[in-house]
Amino acid sequence: MSTDQFGIAARPAESIRSVLAEAQRSLQVVGIEEAALEAVWLLEHVLHVSPLMQRVQAERPVSAVDYANVQELVARRANREPLQYLLGTQEFCGREFRVSSAVLIPRPESALLVQETIRRCRQNPVAMVVDVGTGSGCLAVSVASALPDGRVLAIDISADALAVAQANMEQHGLGARIECVQGDLLTPLAQRGWASQVDVIVSNPPYIADLDLVTLQPEVRCFEPRLALAGGPDGMDVHRRLLQQAPVYLKSKGVLLMEVGLGQAASVCREAEKSGWFRTYDVLRDEGGIDRVVCFEKQEERSKPLIVN
Repeated sequence: MSTDQFGIAARPAESIRSVLAEAQRSLQVVGIEEAALEAVWLLEHVLHVSPLMQRVQAERPVSAVDYANVQELVARRANREPLQYLLGTQEFCGREFRVSSAVLIPRPESALLVQETIRRCRQNPVAMVVDVGTGSGCLAVSVASALPDGRVLAIDISADALAVAQANMEQHGLGARIECVQGDLLTPLAQRGWASQVDVIVSNPPYIADLDLVTLQPEVRCFEPRLALAGGPDGMDVHRRLLQQAPVYLKSKGVLLMEVGLGQAASVCREAEKSGWFRTYDVLRDEGGIDRVVCFEKQEERSKPLIVN
């Protein structure tokens, strides 16, 4: 064993095998379900060594700096910080998106919003699409990529979220085609005078009832932005506001697509029908069989006065 200049024995370098085993044990102790796999991903992130090469080069020494960096990430994950925030990315619709604690982590069920937007715009390649509460920009980027002649506006009330969205748009070569704007729901459309000009309004609004936030897993409850989660007493406050505001900006037969939480679809559909502005033309189920996306078409005539707030 070597010694330093003061004659103190230096600790031998850790190997990839030993660091990986230690990381896995630390994650297993706190109940991380896929501890082995996550440990591999954390090492890959720090060492830039693929999972395959981690096995091939199992005895390769790990520098003191890299070892400390792995330990830091493992400690944060053991504290239940989402893996996606630690790695800085999340896949959505076949693309990698940057994520941070400023944005909601994209979920696979939100792909239903993208698919339905594209389907509705199939006969209208120059459609104008507005993504409300864009967060990471995953919906806006996915839609814009599929509609090269369309116009996409991405809105978020959070400047920090918009910074992440803009970075993702630049990363995917769409910075010049998607406009990012800060504002509360559809307020920016009023400022632009876009009455009756929008073909599709798409949104994954916050839909967790306020009292239910405490029941969420710690990765969500403690780390994802509350602004993107809390939807009021019954989780549907933002849905109601969008139902009130959207008719001003949608064209006749334009559509409003919104993601909803478990058990909310029927109530949101009733609100839409009651407004007199919309007809429900579909409710899309996710892979778990949950009614996840409500699809409304603006009717040509409506007798009740319009209220916007």
